[in-house]
Amino acid sequence: MYYGPGRINSQNRKQMKVIYLYLIMMSFMVGAFSQAEHRGQKIDTPGKIEQWNVFELILQGPTDGNPFIEINLSAEFTNGDRKINVTGFYDGDSTYIVRFMPDTVGLWKYITMSNNVKLNGKKGEFTCLKPSSGNHGPVRIRNTYHFCYEDGTPYYPFGTTCYAWAHQGDALEEQTLQTLRSSPFNKLRMCVFPKYYSYYDKEPVYYPFERDASGKSDLTRFNPVFWHHFEKRIQDLCKLGIEADIILFHPYDFGRWGYDKMPPEADERYIRYAISRLSAYRNVWWSMANEAMFMDKPDDFWDRVFHLVLEADPYKHLRSIHAPKKDEGTYPITHSSTLSMNPKVALEWRQINRKPLIYDEVGYEGNAAGSWGSLPPQELVSHFWNGTMLGGYVGHSETYLDPNNILWWTTGGVMHGDSPVRIAFLRKIIEEGPSEGLNPVYVNLFPWYRGGTVLTAGKEGEYYLYYLGYSQPAELYLALPPGGPYSIDIIDTWNMTINRIQGEFLGVSTIKSLNTPWEWEGMVKIQMPGKPYIALRIMRVDRP
Repeated sequence: MYYGPGRINSQNRKQMKVIYLYLIMMSFMVGAFSQAEHRGQKIDTPGKIEQWNVFELILQGPTDGNPFIEINLSAEFTNGDRKINVTGFYDGDSTYIVRFMPDTVGLWKYITMSNNVKLNGKKGEFTCLKPSSGNHGPVRIRNTYHFCYEDGTPYYPFGTTCYAWAHQGDALEEQTLQTLRSSPFNKLRMCVFPKYYSYYDKEPVYYPFERDASGKSDLTRFNPVFWHHFEKRIQDLCKLGIEADIILFHPYDFGRWGYDKMPPEADERYIRYAISRLSAYRNVWWSMANEAMFMDKPDDFWDRVFHLVLEADPYKHLRSIHAPKKDEGTYPITHSSTLSMNPKVALEWRQINRKPLIYDEVGYEGNAAGSWGSLPPQELVSHFWNGTMLGGYVGHSETYLDPNNILWWTTGGVMHGDSPVRIAFLRKIIEEGPSEGLNPVYVNLFPWYRGGTVLTAGKEGEYYLYYLGYSQPAELYLALPPGGPYSIDIIDTWNMTINRIQGEFLGVSTIKSLNTPWEWEGMVKIQMPGKPYIALRIMRVDRP
């Protein structure tokens, strides 16, 4: 249709106005969807979202003043009688966002609340669909000492640490993701703030707060570019099935940026902003700090941080604090995140806290200065086995020196060590064991050895896993637990082989004590490899 000179009558003007308004509306919708796609939000069908995925409400609002601190935005989501309140955030460029993770299939409705009329009272609804394959929801605690996804699928944490990997720029970060894709790790510890420490002194690509020309941070204004990038990396991990153990604070600043010494009001704004942006991602965990004992904060600081996190996070993601000054059990942790070179203390801590225990730092495979960063791979693999025998879980990282200071422990990149493939071997063994997880079991496998009871991981009457560590016997005499029949596997944890001893073996109820162990009735004699790093797996033949 052509509207030439003299042809625009009143009817034509009305038609043009309708077309113009339609084009404006379509332009706004495309802009909104492109913003969501830019932030990594998958949009399949408008008004529909998968269970435990992210529903993202994008609104346009004021830009005058400082919207980060002057505008309040939240939304109430309802599903039947359930109500969940979620805090929104300002994303720059007049854009305000509310993110929500629906945990129940069905119709959800929402209404916004704000101190700004343009953002207040916005209503809508969407349908939550069943999750697709691979989407099991957030990780929760089960059976006191273990973990599972929200849909009940068992989760066994095999974690690694890359403190500042999300601050390295796209090229190195994509290389890190490629490395993780073929690794055994399903949890990654990562810092929000950049890091300045041994073997690393680079400036980050993006900063969490706006900065002036002199480099001074404005702690009242967040930098959306940083947060877009950071949350994209969390989503990248989610696609790989990796939990993001997000470290909110750390002491590795030393006056470089001042993020470790922000005033209390800035700390609170930062926590609330981070949680409003990140908590809707199902693979998020909260670590209040790494090596909190080295941070110059008052004694009650971490109590307040935990309180803020509990208040601000509507989904109650897992919570920990790494190496605090006082007993971590005094905080509302969901699990212990420990620092120790001796996994054998795990049993004591586990019994005291009655919570799952993760040895996030037992030292790292590498050749960096200091005992913490120079473990041979055999030592780190032994830590994994010892921690597992004692009912805990163990974490990995790597610190092999590099001329460009690209150390996995801080920057990510590629892994050079020999432990990951052997950790993958252990993970497979654990995943093939009792689905509820391994717990310490006291059995008299070697009643003649040092007076008796040895600690084994397993499930009474069904499954036993015992690690010999540095011991290298050429033969063993076993008193199998009552019951059976059992199979016996000899596991070479370093060479990653499993050899089953021919035959089936019954347990014994009593041991007739004679002068030497090989004369005792009921003992099973087995030939061993005569080298270290061997484990035994004893399973009831007809176990489920």
